[in-house]
Amino acid sequence: MVDKEKKAKYNIEYAKKNLKRIPLDVTKEKYQEIKNASEKAGESVNGYIKKAIDDRMNNEQ
Repeated sequence: MVDKEKKAKYNIEYAKKNLKRIPLDVTKEKYQEIKNASEKAGESVNGYIKKAIDDRMNNEQ
């Protein structure tokens, strides 16, 4: 149990130092479209959105 607590504490500290959350509001219908597309691609919704952002940024360079 102690190892799980240490891991959870480490994860929280890592996130505070290295990650920035970006809130994204979409309609429930749009979320379902994104979810369906991500499943079809074999990715998580989060991964699908991140890849879409990366692709767009690379295309605009």
